[in-house]
Amino acid sequence: MGFGRDAAARAAADDGVSSLYAVHWAPMVRLAWLFVHDDLLAEEIAQEAFVSLHRKWHEVTGASGAAYLRQCVVNGARSALRHHKVEQRYLDSIRPGPRRLAVASAEDEAVAAVASADMFERLQGLPTRQREVLVLRYYLDLSEAQIADALGIAPGSVKAHAHRGLAALRTEMEARP
Repeated sequence: MGFGRDAAARAAADDGVSSLYAVHWAPMVRLAWLFVHDDLLAEEIAQEAFVSLHRKWHEVTGASGAAYLRQCVVNGARSALRHHKVEQRYLDSIRPGPRRLAVASAEDEAVAAVASADMFERLQGLPTRQREVLVLRYYLDLSEAQIADALGIAPGSVKAHAHRGLAALRTEMEARP
């Protein structure tokens, strides 16, 4: 008897995740890319989010599936960035001499030109939480409630981080047009 319920639950998870995948795959990859700036890593982060959703399908209701995916992608991107920083520190500690500058790929340069490299640079200078809030708000056009849910913070905190982040960007742009 239990086997039939398990099979039905797996089938429901398969159907639900497949439906969400069709609609949310590209936006989740784009969201991850906005944080990590790496196509393959962004796809991997999005894929892990969908796998996690499938595993937790019985706990996640259909309406909150997209919110769960966003939260997984943001957390996955944070984790990847932390991992990258640790790797960089290690490589810097064992590599003698001046640092080598990374050469951007043609794809990166095309995306940077289209998406305003200057704004990305200025966003990178913001504290992590302010950057996350502004990316979710202005690149994914999420509401304050959706951002709060994705980041696991209060809606009032979303407003405060957005205000501080925009004020910092405004000051930076006035100082360096």
